[in-house]
Amino acid sequence: MLRRLSHEQPESFDFTPANLAWAEAQITKYPEGRQASAIIPLLWRAQEQEGWLSRPAIEYVADMLGLAHIRALEVATFYFMFQLHPVGSVANIQICGTTTCMICGSGELMAVCREKIAEKPHTLSADGKFSWEEVECLGACTNAPMVQIGKDFYEDLTGERLAEILDALAAGEVPTPGPQNGRVGAEPLGGPKVLTEGNEADRVNASVELALALGDTVRRIDGSEVPLLHPWADRGGRPVGVKSRPASAQPEPARVEPAPALDHPVDETGVTVQEAPVESVGKPDTPVADVADDKPEPVRPPWIGAPLADTPEDLISIKGIGPKLVAVLNYLGIYHISQIAAWTPAEVAWMDANMSGFPGRVSRDDWVGQAKAMLADRDAG
Repeated sequence: MLRRLSHEQPESFDFTPANLAWAEAQITKYPEGRQASAIIPLLWRAQEQEGWLSRPAIEYVADMLGLAHIRALEVATFYFMFQLHPVGSVANIQICGTTTCMICGSGELMAVCREKIAEKPHTLSADGKFSWEEVECLGACTNAPMVQIGKDFYEDLTGERLAEILDALAAGEVPTPGPQNGRVGAEPLGGPKVLTEGNEADRVNASVELALALGDTVRRIDGSEVPLLHPWADRGGRPVGVKSRPASAQPEPARVEPAPALDHPVDETGVTVQEAPVESVGKPDTPVADVADDKPEPVRPPWIGAPLADTPEDLISIKGIGPKLVAVLNYLGIYHISQIAAWTPAEVAWMDANMSGFPGRVSRDDWVGQAKAMLADRDAG
């Protein structure tokens, strides 16, 4: 298929300040002279901000990376994941039309889109809220037919259910993604035959759980939900910055190095327990001020630079912590159950607010209580 830029183009493009900071941090993943390798994530972020890739956006990214405009245009026009024409302001509906979905009813889904959005794909609806297209296999064959809307899969669909989803999106709602027929994952339609034991209260899979935590996975990304921490930048010692920036870019603020905690001496392994910079969380010995809702002012918990004795404890033994959260905790300098057991309410509040994608998880699953109980059992044994 010949892919061309839209005839209608905006006059200019700029990343939002938060998205610009995100993009600059992405560039630092790559060695000096190899910044061009960041072109796909930066083009993708530009598309997520605007919904589609305009020529000014493509050239803006090229300028950030010091590339000739034609090189960025080559990438954007090659990959079908990049939308080169305006899409619906609410959502672009991507319908899988490959074999399994076709056999299971994707034609019915396309008929709904033709009726409710536009007769032809890549065409805006009359109100400008929606567009649709047929795409190749999205890898959810066991839950066919399916569509991708924003960042989420809606699976096990019927035409009637897709119509309901479109109506809900038009009304400003975000329907729960995932299977739409009661399944949690890809178990048989009649119910699971193996691994039948589980928590029936958690009737969603991990992907759906994350979507529910984010709250709105079809909105354009302005960067407000982007975590401030970049493990390859602020823990790796390399400065955040790029060789060439657009004229609108602001200079990078000076980086503050972590300082040794005032009340945590070097432990028996020789590892100094550290805290976040005082400038970022307030003096650690400052009393927590009373607030109207009686919630403590968040304070970052003490963190260490490496697991004690080079052996981290199995944090997964705490209910609510999975492999992804272990990676987040390790990045934040949390490797041991004893660290979690020592968290104060103020430190729990900081963790609840700073684990991107997992807000409130520490309090919800009572990590501190679980950790204390585990330590007590260990001491009693």
